[in-house]
Formats: sequence, structure tokens, C-alpha cells
Amino acid sequence: MFTGIIQGLGTLQPLGTDKLQITCSSAVSGLMLQDLAIGDSVAVDGVCLTVIEILPQGFIAVASPETRDRTTFSRIHGTPVNLEASLRVGSKLGGHFVTGHIDGIGYLRDAIQTATSWEMTFTTDDPRVARYLIPKGSIAVNGISLTVADCDPSGSWFMVAVIPHTYAETNLQYLRPGSPVNLEGDILGKYVEKFLRLNASLPPRSDPSTHYESLNASFLAEHGYL
Repeated sequence: MFTGIIQGLGTLQPLGTDKLQITCSSAVSGLMLQDLAIGDSVAVDGVCLTVIEILPQGFIAVASPETRDRTTFSRIHGTPVNLEASLRVGSKLGGHFVTGHIDGIGYLRDAIQTATSWEMTFTTDDPRVARYLIPKGSIAVNGISLTVADCDPSGSWFMVAVIPHTYAETNLQYLRPGSPVNLEGDILGKYVEKFLRLNASLPPRSDPSTHYESLNASFLAEHGYL
């Protein structure tokens, strides 16, 4: 589990068909590697990877064919990647719950600098991503916890406002129109969707003593979830 708060940048290089080498600066190594152990999880551009070897300035991780096919890893060799160590019990949760399991790929449409932020618009044609996009909802872009400022009803595009600190400390600064990014929808939204779907398919209970309130959009709105 991660929070979407990036701790540093590294570069990614493939090693054979199933391994990736992530190299980072001495400053980032000092921050991330001092407590890193074999078997630990690290989010690399939002992808949860398992460390199998620790290097003086980086680490080696395993990436399955499914991971390569479903993420940007096959297209970004040698470019900066965002790094975040897994969340520890008692640590601050500054972003939102990020699992490191990518739903799909999106693409930068444009990035416009304003007086207070960068307004970045991304597109996606993957329904596994689009269905969880709502205004003011959470989205992880290359592992970065961001808030959806606006999106279309179908979820084919969304816009986020990125503060200068986040822009400067992550690989968002290196994106250009058409650049691919890893996208992960909010895990809470996925569970709500499943509960609503299951609730709709359940037969009514005949025993009044086992009555329970229906989990539907009205129930969620009444209790502050929508």
C-alpha cells in the first residue's frame, strides 16, 4: 500500500525479460534505501514492484509480462520514474490509498501553466480507468496522488491542477503531449461499485429480523459519500 506522495526520482532500465533496474541519485538513495530490504515493495511510476536485489544507488525488481503489458514500462527506458516506498503503520497518509495495481494507460493532452499551478489534461480510452473518474475524486498518475478537477461524463479525459512543488519534484515536468502515464483509480470507488452491484442482485429477505438497509446511491449520498 502506498500514499501517492513521491519520495524521489530514478531511472529505469530493463534487465532481460523479467527484471528492471532502477537507479537513483545518492540523495534519493539515502532517503529510500536505508531501510529497504529484499522482498520489500516499491512503487515505480505507480507500479508496485518487489525488490530482489539492492544496489549502492538503486535496486533490481521483478516485472511480470502482465505488468509490462499493462503499464508504460515497455516505452520509458532511461527516462525518470517516480519512486515511493510502501506505507508503514503509523506513517502519515498525505495523499490517498494507492495499491500500485495499474488499471490502464492514459496520455497527456496538454499542460498549461497558470499563476498558481499547472493544469494538466489527460485522455484515456480504457473503461477500467474511465469508470472511476469523478470531479474532486482521487486518481494516481504515475503513482502521484492527484485530485480530479474536471472530467467529462464518460471519463475519456480528466484535468488535474498540479502545484509547483509536485510538478518540480516528480516526472510530470518531463511529460510532453502524447506521453503515456500509468493510471490507477481510487480503490474506495471500486469497492463501492462492487457493493452496489452485488446489492442490486440480492433477492429481498423474507425474515424482517435480518433486514438491512440497501446500499445504493441515495444511501451513500445521505451518509456523505457522494
